[in-house]
Amino acid sequence: MSEPEIHGSDEIHTSDIVIIGAGPVGLFSVFQCGMLGMSCQLVDALPASGGQCAALYPEKPIYDIPAVPQLNAAELIDCLEQQIAPFAPIFHLDQQVIELQRVGEYWDLLTAAGKSLRGKAIIIAAGVGAFGPNRPPLANIERYEGRHVHYMVGEREQFRDQRVVIAGGGDSAVDWALALVDVAAKIYVIHRRERFRAAPDSVDKMHALANAGKIELVIPYQLAGLEGDKTSAEDSTLRAVLVKHLDGTERRLEADHLLAFFGLASKLGPINNWNLGIHNGGIAVDPTTCVTELPGVYAVGDIAMYPHKLKLILTGFAEAAQAAHAAYTVVNPGKALHFQHSTTSGIPGLEK
Repeated sequence: MSEPEIHGSDEIHTSDIVIIGAGPVGLFSVFQCGMLGMSCQLVDALPASGGQCAALYPEKPIYDIPAVPQLNAAELIDCLEQQIAPFAPIFHLDQQVIELQRVGEYWDLLTAAGKSLRGKAIIIAAGVGAFGPNRPPLANIERYEGRHVHYMVGEREQFRDQRVVIAGGGDSAVDWALALVDVAAKIYVIHRRERFRAAPDSVDKMHALANAGKIELVIPYQLAGLEGDKTSAEDSTLRAVLVKHLDGTERRLEADHLLAFFGLASKLGPINNWNLGIHNGGIAVDPTTCVTELPGVYAVGDIAMYPHKLKLILTGFAEAAQAAHAAYTVVNPGKALHFQHSTTSGIPGLEK
């Protein structure tokens, strides 16, 4: 059966700039555009702003934000939202942009929810694109997802005094083992090999906790199944996680939760069809302006690619400023931009 055709609503939401992606770089793009007097609206496929920072690791510490020794990802998003509040951006969340086309001096976008958006310039801050978890191939795993099986973690307190099995060998698995050690009643870490791919310092800390009896490393094992009680036609309560050694022997780990961290499957989706010059999952841009092959369309953050690009949040922040200044001439043709530092200009709408 073919997909139903989606028609835009009669109402067209118009602003100077439409930003695709409401992660940290998309949010900071609002600030940079707002400082130049340009209005913004943001659209994101996730149901909340913050991108991967909010969806995947809200409590994970971040150390490389200038002048801030440490804050967690949720705090970073909260600070960015406070920073852009004076500019009153409009958010369109939980909907993916499926169509982009030029209409006169504007770019028109259509979302999967049928919402029509319009801007004189577009800033794509879509990170690595829409993403979802790589699910382990376990029978009936969908019956436990959300309540007992998790692919991302919101708050540590939901695991207070619970028995937790963490599967994976990367940063997410090791970081959450460390973060939950003083919260959970029991922590198992399942990995198919002795060597972990996480940061060496974190791995050393995890091994130290294992030697102290605070974490149990179940190595080399792989997930083999889930065991629980059926509570409804669609849901079950988890009782144990079954794991299998590489030699074929099995163990039954009594557990209340399984955290499965096997990476994310990301895809750019309809963006691939917009003739933006996509290569190896990124959009080629001019590093001085962040403009793509389409005039008036810019890309910033992890999705933007150029020689020697560093995929850091602070790099994305700088790109947001470059894109905003470049977009100003598109939004305000023939009008000169007189650059001022924020310490001189202040924040528009706020008293100095």
